[in-house]
Parts: sequence; structure tokens; C-alpha cells
Amino acid sequence: MTFSYQLHRTDQRARRGTFHTPRGAVETPCFMPVGTRATVKGVFPRDLKEMGATMVLANTFHLHLRPGEELIERLGELHQFMQYDGPILTDSGGFQVFSLSDLRKISEDGVAFRSPVDGSPCFISPEISMKIQRALGSNVVMAFDECPNHEMTGTELRASTDMTLRWLERCLSVVLKPHQTIFPIVQGGMDGNLRIDSAQRTVQLVPHAAGFAVGGLAVGESRDVTYKMLEISLGELPTDRPRYMMGVGTPEDLVWAVDHGIDLFDCVLPTRNARNARVFAPGGALNLRNAVHKEDAAPIMEGCDCHACATGFSRSYIHHLHKTKEMLGGMLCSIHNLRYLIRLCEQMRESIQAGTWEEWRTKFFQTNPHVPADPKVPAIE
Repeated sequence: MTFSYQLHRTDQRARRGTFHTPRGAVETPCFMPVGTRATVKGVFPRDLKEMGATMVLANTFHLHLRPGEELIERLGELHQFMQYDGPILTDSGGFQVFSLSDLRKISEDGVAFRSPVDGSPCFISPEISMKIQRALGSNVVMAFDECPNHEMTGTELRASTDMTLRWLERCLSVVLKPHQTIFPIVQGGMDGNLRIDSAQRTVQLVPHAAGFAVGGLAVGESRDVTYKMLEISLGELPTDRPRYMMGVGTPEDLVWAVDHGIDLFDCVLPTRNARNARVFAPGGALNLRNAVHKEDAAPIMEGCDCHACATGFSRSYIHHLHKTKEMLGGMLCSIHNLRYLIRLCEQMRESIQAGTWEEWRTKFFQTNPHVPADPKVPAIE
């Protein structure tokens, strides 16, 4: 039960590879659908296979609260519990704690917070996060970190970055199951020098990690800052392991991330938007609730091979479903949005392998003109 990464081809900074796991191979670049509570909302596991998904996420924080990791472990761990047999990654709960700014207190020991379910007091430490993920039985276990606010600076940001590194050492003290591995997370906020320091020290602590993640980005800062901080972080990470950018999910951001050398990404955006009738299409998103779609017989997107489009469901029908609050509307839009991103990754892999990345990337941004083709980025401060 080993993990390994094969880097097949690079074209500029874009990478084409294969991440091997005990549950199967993941071709990269790869978008990973998010199954927060052990389900990708509105999507059957068979749909995930049909759309080409090879790795999904589940959420440590939410599964710890309900139904509890002990129950999931007794029922065969996450793979059996959610009837998904591919690789699963669990986040550590750090970002969810970050989002509970009014309900939590962070200390060196860990994070104390009030449960958003029933208000009861809860506590998660690096060790507890690892033990929860060990019980869940996911394949890739994320280290427990503090995700700083994008406006955090100075000594406060330095203290947060240092604590994440100390927490990483504590995460490493917990022995995982044979089919599991840990991905450490680089932090450092919007400070380039702290990003370099965090990445270097992370690699020193876990030199043989199966992969590395870059966290604390796309949390409210401008896109140009996001990608400068990403570039700085990646410059200090090994090139022979997968690199994971956490929490990005627009088509444009996926292309930018791959252009900077990222292999894995995840985001709730495709399914969250889908439940609000917003779907991906060349040139930008469509809102199928809008009246213009009421009598539109066209599919969501001409030529799309997702189940929603290829089967012939019309924009008019999906408009009707959302207007009448029928759950099928969100399900069809979710299938389309996820397949859109997975197909985008397939196209990126093909272009990198063929050595035509720059041409493909240029054409993509010509089709999506609302995204700057060459964002200005600040120098390290």
C-alpha cells in the first residue's frame, strides 16, 4: 500500500503526471469533487465514475460532528460508508474552524469551538484531527493547520505560521493506517518571505511526504496576490510529488493553477452554484433561473458530454425544475458543472502531453475574456 507520483511531461510550468494510491491512480491535473458529509451533494457515486472523477474529498470537521468517526469506522470506513471505491482525501478541519471566527478560540493546544450543530463545546487538536482521519480511513490525510485571515500581517502572521509548523510535528506523531498518507500544508498568509520560510521548513519536517498542499489562499485576497503567493510557495516544494492548491474551483482558476504548476484542486463551488441554477459555460456562467431560459430548448451547453446535456435535458426544463424547487434541477446542474471541470482537466492533460500548453491556454482565455490573460503580481515584500 504505497503512494508514488510519476511526472510524465512538463510544458513551461504546467505538469502532467499520475498520482498512484492504494485505491487507484489519479491522473493529474485533477479536479477533486467535494463530498463534505461523505456525499457529493446530489450526485450518486456511479455518476462520479461516469463523469470521470478519480478522487473525492470528505470533511473531517463535519463528519466528526455527525455521525462521528467511530460509527464510520465500524461500518467499514469512508469507502464502504459512502459506497465510493476510489481514492478519498479528507481535509483536517482547519479551514472549517477558520470559518467559525465567532465561535472558536485558537491556542497552542488546538481549537476550542461551539458545535454549529447543537452549540455544545468541542475541541480539535492536531493529534485529534489525525485520529479522526485515521478512523475515517481516507487515503490522503491533511495536516491540521491554522488558516490565517488574508489581512493578517506582522508578528501575528509569523506566530500563526510558526504554530502551523509546530502542529505539523504533532500531526506526525500519530501513526496512520497502512493505506493512508499525510499531506502537509504550506501557510504564510500574504507575506512572500513567510511563504518561503513555511515551505522550506515544511519540506525539512516531512522530506518524504507523498505530496504537499498550499493553503490559506483564495480566502478573500485579490487574484493577483493569490497567484504570486502560490508561485512563491511552489518555488520551494519538490517537483517529484503532487502539489495541491486547496479551495479553488472556477475554470479560470484551475487553468491559472495548472499554469503555475499545480496538480490537484478542490472546491465546493461547482455543486453549490449548481443548487442555485448557475452552470459553467464557455465565456462565463449562466443562471438558468433567468427568464431568458424559460422557453430555451437547447441543452446547458452544446457538445457537452455530461449526462444532463447529452441526454437532452433542456435549459427550459432545468429552469422549470429550479423555479418549482425540484431537487432534480440541482442534481443535473451539479453533474454538468463537475463534468465541465473534469473535462477541462482532461483537455489540460492532453495539451501538456502534446507540448501545446501555451497555445491551449491562450485559446482558453480568448474564450473567457473576462479573466485577465497576464495579471500583474506584486514583488516579495
